[in-house]
Amino acid sequence: MMARDLEHYSAWRLGVAKTVQSYRAWLAGTPLADAAAEQRLARALARLADDKMSVAFVAEFSRGKSELINAIFFADYGQRILPSAAGRTTMCPTELKYDPAWPPCIRLLPIETRASQLSTSDYRDDAAAWTMLPLNLEAADEMQQVFKQVSRTRQVSVDEARRYGLYDENDPDLAATLDAQGQVEISLWRHAIINFPHPLLKQGLVILDTPGLNAIGTEPELTLNLIPHAHAVLFILAADTGVTKSDIEVWRQHIGGGAGRLVVLNKIDSMWDALRSDAEVDGEIARQQEHAAHMLALRPDQVFPVSAQKALVGKITGDQALLHKSRMLELERALFDELIPAKKDIIRQRLADDLAALGAAQQAMLAARMRGLVEQLHELRSLRGKNQSVIAHMMRRVDAEKKEFDASLFKLQGTRAVFTRLSTELYDSLGMDMLRDHVHEVRAAMGNSAFSTGMREAVRVFFAALRADLQLSEQKVGEIHGMMDAMYRQFSSEHGIALALPMAFSLERYRQEIADIENVYHKQFGAAAMLTTSRLSLMERFFDSIASAVKRCFKAANADAEAWLKVIMAPLEAQIRQHKEQLKHRLAAVQRIHEASDSLEQKIAAFEAGQAELEQQKARLAELAGDISIALHAEFVALDAAA
Repeated sequence: MMARDLEHYSAWRLGVAKTVQSYRAWLAGTPLADAAAEQRLARALARLADDKMSVAFVAEFSRGKSELINAIFFADYGQRILPSAAGRTTMCPTELKYDPAWPPCIRLLPIETRASQLSTSDYRDDAAAWTMLPLNLEAADEMQQVFKQVSRTRQVSVDEARRYGLYDENDPDLAATLDAQGQVEISLWRHAIINFPHPLLKQGLVILDTPGLNAIGTEPELTLNLIPHAHAVLFILAADTGVTKSDIEVWRQHIGGGAGRLVVLNKIDSMWDALRSDAEVDGEIARQQEHAAHMLALRPDQVFPVSAQKALVGKITGDQALLHKSRMLELERALFDELIPAKKDIIRQRLADDLAALGAAQQAMLAARMRGLVEQLHELRSLRGKNQSVIAHMMRRVDAEKKEFDASLFKLQGTRAVFTRLSTELYDSLGMDMLRDHVHEVRAAMGNSAFSTGMREAVRVFFAALRADLQLSEQKVGEIHGMMDAMYRQFSSEHGIALALPMAFSLERYRQEIADIENVYHKQFGAAAMLTTSRLSLMERFFDSIASAVKRCFKAANADAEAWLKVIMAPLEAQIRQHKEQLKHRLAAVQRIHEASDSLEQKIAAFEAGQAELEQQKARLAELAGDISIALHAEFVALDAAA
C-alpha cells in the first residue's frame, strides 16, 4: 500500500509537470514569452523534479527506531536491512535516500570533522571528506555488514571527546561510562548517507534514523535542519517504559504537535500475556496509550501502539494474524495519510501562486495586443470612403504619436539608473560578504569570552544584525517595487498600455527562517542562567551550525532577489517593444493606403485575421492554465495514464 501510495503521488507529480511543460512549450512559440515567464516555469519544473519527502524517526536509544524502519520500509527484503539489536545500534544520524548520480553505497563522515567550524551540511558537497563503501545489492549478508558501520564506535580520551563536543564532565551519567583506562566510547562516524535503490526511495522518499535523544543536543544539524524540515516525524516511545522526562523535553522543544508529527508506542508485544485475555491486554495497551497522550498533550488517537518486531516477523513470514496483531498497518496508513496530502498542499500552493501571477501578466499582454488591433481596425474602417487628405492627416497623427512614445523612452533610461543603484544597495545589505563579517565577529567575541554572558551577548548581537540587514533589504525591495509600480502606471496612463503590476517580492519567509533558527538557539541555551564549560563548548559548535544554516538562508534569499531583479522589468519592456511595433505597423499601414500601394479592404482583412489569432491564443492560454489546475487538484491519478 505504501509503495502504491508513493507511486500515485509520483504519478500525480509527473502529471503536473507534464501540464507545466506543455504550457512552457506552447508559450515559447508565441510573442507572450519573456524572461520572467521562462524563469518562473523553469523554477517550477525544477522544484517538481527535485521533490523529496522526508520522514524522521526520533527516540531515545533502545526504543526500536531501526526495527520500526525495517518493518515499515524493508520487510520485502526478507530480513533486517538496518542493524537492530538490544542496546544502541545507530550511533550516528543516518539518511536513507536514492540519488541516481551515485552508485549504491554508504557514505560516512568521520567524527573528527566535529572539531572543525563546519556543519554536516557544509560537508555535503565535499566528496573528499566522506568515506564511501559500495553496496553489493546481490548479497544481502554483505550489505548487512556494511550497514553495521552506523553502529561502530571507538574509545578516545576525555580530552578528545570534549574537543568533539561529546563529553560533559558535569553529566554524571557520562562520567559513569568511562572505561578502566579513563576513555570514552564515541561513534566512529558523524553522519551516514545510504544511497539505496529501494522502490520507495526511488520515488523520492528520504528516511532519517537518529541515534537517540542525546544526539539531538550534541549534533546541531539535527536540531536546526533535518528534524524541523522533515515532512513527517515519528516520535517513538516504548510501551514498557512509558514517557520519560527526556521524552517530554525533546517533544516540547524539538518536535511538538502539528501536521505530520506522530507518536508511536512501540514494543506492545511486551504486554502480551498468555495468562490474560485479549480484552485485558487491549485494555492495558489503551491505558498506556492514554497516559502517553496525556503526558504529551495529545489526543489518544494521535498515539499509535505497535510492535515493530512482530510486524517485521509477520511480513517476512506471511503471518497475517501476527501482522494484524502488531497494529502496524494502522500506523502506516496514518503516516502516508499525513505525509502525502501535506506535501501535495505545499506543491499546490507554490505552483498556484507562481502561475496566477504569470497568467495575469500574460492575460494583460494579450489584452494590450487585442486592444491595439481593435484600435487599428477602427482606424482603418473609419477610412472607408475617405479622401487622401483625411488619410494623410491620420498618417501625421500616428507619426506624432510614435515620436512622442520614442521621446518618453528616454525617461526610462533615468529609471534604469535609479534601478541599478537600488539593486546594488540591496545586494550590499543582503550580501554574503556582510554575513561573513558578522560570523567572524561572533567567533572572535566567543574566543575572547570565557563566560556565558559574553557568548550569549555575541550571539544576540549577531541575530540583531541579521534582522537589521533583512529589514534594510526589505526596505530596498519596497523602494524598487514602488519605483517600478510608478513607472508601470505612468506608461499605462500616458500611452494606453494595459500592464499587469510589477511582480511583488518579499523577504518575509527568510526573516521567519532566521527567527526559527534563533528560537532553536534560545531553546538550547537561553533558559539556563549559567552554562558549564562543556556547554560553552557546545554553544560554540552550535553556532557553527547556526552560521551554516544562516548562510544557506541568505544564499537562497540572494538567489530569489537576483531572479526578481532580472525579471521585474521584463513585462514592461515586452509591452514597450510590442507597443512600439504596433505604432510602426500602424504608420506603415496608413502610409501604404495613402500611397495606394495596398487596398484598404485587404489591410482590414489582415487585421481581422490577427484579431482571430489572438482570440485563439487567449483560448489556448486559458485551456493550458485549466489543465494545470486540474492536474494540481487531482486526488487520484491512474498509474497507466501517467506513465
